Amino acid sequence: MHGENRSPNDRWGAEGNGSGAGDVRTVGVFAKPNAPLAVTLVPELLEWLDDRGITARLDVEAARYAGVEGLERDEVPEGCDLAIILGGDGTLLSAARAVGRRAIPLLAVNLGGLGFLTTITIDDFFIELERALRGERRISRRKMIRVTVVRDGFVVAEYQALNDVVIAKSTIARIVDLEAWINDGFVSKYKADGLIISTPTGSTAYSLAAGGPIIYPTVNAFCLTPICPHTLTNRPLIIPAELGVRVVNKALHDESYLTVDGQVGVPLESGDAVECVVADFDVLLIRPPHKTFFEVLRQKLKWGER
Repeated sequence: MHGENRSPNDRWGAEGNGSGAGDVRTVGVFAKPNAPLAVTLVPELLEWLDDRGITARLDVEAARYAGVEGLERDEVPEGCDLAIILGGDGTLLSAARAVGRRAIPLLAVNLGGLGFLTTITIDDFFIELERALRGERRISRRKMIRVTVVRDGFVVAEYQALNDVVIAKSTIARIVDLEAWINDGFVSKYKADGLIISTPTGSTAYSLAAGGPIIYPTVNAFCLTPICPHTLTNRPLIIPAELGVRVVNKALHDESYLTVDGQVGVPLESGDAVECVVADFDVLLIRPPHKTFFEVLRQKLKWGER
């Protein structure tokens, strides 16, 4: 994994108003590609940071808006005290994996789209950034999934997921056969288009679209949501995250595919085991001070107001 081996507990407290984080001297900036609003926002941000003596490390996309040379995303967090994400949830998911186990809070600004995670608006961006620099932050701690692919007793791939791990068919008009085990106990054999293992953070993403429940972000749980199961009684299942999940692929070679956060993945072979456990570090999201999770649900899902 990236960065020094320390827990976020070493620098940041539990969810609430964080303080005492020390001076912010260097920030990482991650940006969404082809975002018209970023064309003016990134140069404005760099000028704002420069006026305060703060160094910025830009990923390739953010650098393109500024007309300078950028860094690969995995390199951006080195030495940073804060990460700024300009884009949508997809950009945040990518940045979270790049940050890894470093204790760096993420301030995410929504440049359009649904955005369950990027809830800070452009209008509030510099206000929230100023608060973050003063140490006045509301930090939401989010669990990640550590997923490994085991083939013939050897680990052939390893990833971290903030939203979800999806095992799905890779061939048109086929279903896949999967066996799910929890804490070494057999759960079920799924015949379905696939299976989603999501965190509470990911419960409002693909899992929700597949009929899964919404889980409060700080609940320590995983949700197993089958995608179009052949057996209609296969329903979403919530388990304690500490139990872990192992899914054995029974489909033929290359008929199923593992996707992590909808962005990276690998084709699976018959007999591969996908093992999911809770990661030993948290992602630290800076949240708007007066916006609750339920307010976000009402806004994004158009739930009824009082």
